[in-house]
Amino acid sequence: MRSVLISGAGIAGSALAYLLRARGFAPTVVERAPDPRAGGQAIDVRGVALDVLDRIGVLEQAREVRTRIRGMSVLDADGAEIDRSTTHALSSGRLDGDDIELLRDDLAWLLYDRASGAGGVEYAFGDGVTGLSEDADGVVAAFAHGPSRRFDLVVGADGLHSAVRRLAFGPEEAFTRHLGSYLSVFGADNFLGLDNWQVWLRDGDAGFGIMPVRDNRELRIAFGFESGPLERAADLKSLIVDRLAALRWEGDRLAKAALEAPDFYCDAMAQIHMDTWSRGRAVLLGDAGYCPSPLSGQGTSLALVGACVLADELARADGRHGPAFAAYESRMRPFVAGNQALATENPGGPPSEESAERAKNAITLEG
Repeated sequence: MRSVLISGAGIAGSALAYLLRARGFAPTVVERAPDPRAGGQAIDVRGVALDVLDRIGVLEQAREVRTRIRGMSVLDADGAEIDRSTTHALSSGRLDGDDIELLRDDLAWLLYDRASGAGGVEYAFGDGVTGLSEDADGVVAAFAHGPSRRFDLVVGADGLHSAVRRLAFGPEEAFTRHLGSYLSVFGADNFLGLDNWQVWLRDGDAGFGIMPVRDNRELRIAFGFESGPLERAADLKSLIVDRLAALRWEGDRLAKAALEAPDFYCDAMAQIHMDTWSRGRAVLLGDAGYCPSPLSGQGTSLALVGACVLADELARADGRHGPAFAAYESRMRPFVAGNQALATENPGGPPSEESAERAKNAITLEG
């Protein structure tokens, strides 16, 4: 039974872990956080990615916890409504389609429960990969806290700032394409009293989308602003709080919510572009190898489909990593390119419905 170290217990990592275990591999997932990470925006599972959830056995559960948004309002900088829709939402597209919008942490927990429960996958929380040493027989992984261990293969499913990518390929600056903005996401009580209804506002070079979640008890707030690359050491939370406080509509309450949010997150809108996603016995999955940015709306779907394709190709090659990784890249690259293009098709706005429909189904799971 071939052993596989997966760095990252997010959507990509847990999906791959379950699918590999079902195919006779022995995956171990290591995650720096103490448990599956809380918070994050509402994400979309679209097109062929729905079939991946069905294969894993969590599709119906995902449908049960999907958002129940009825529509949206677009506001001017003073909070006056200038447009509304009951057929579309900027976060998810058409409201009457088969695609699923749900909270990122809800899907992460569904996949973790499936992998660690019925799947029997080993998880190691509160630790991270700090070194990789490959030889003819495998890879020795060093960890921040636990003892070093040997594995047959290593998968980096650890996001935009992947440790595995840095260790196996070099500094992330060589692969990052900044898209000219930053996005913060955080939760708050539903101080606006929204009832399954989104509000969107733009004020100069900044703007936000707010949606109620958890049966309208909470809000998820996504605030973005245009900016070139900032120093990695920049105090992004303080910057966001100040930018929110300067808004003319609800600025004070939004700034207070960001300041107090335990799940505050902020990062650059960026993509990862690489000539190859594998080196030796290490391979990258999802945002670690081909982040499309939240602007595409397809990061989750790429992670799920990539996990399925990688697991299938490893099983087809009987664990021989060379042929498996080559086949994985051959099948996934056109799908990745089409979905990454969605983020830049319409700067400042969503891609066309036609482009999104075409991209989400531009691959088959039967290779």
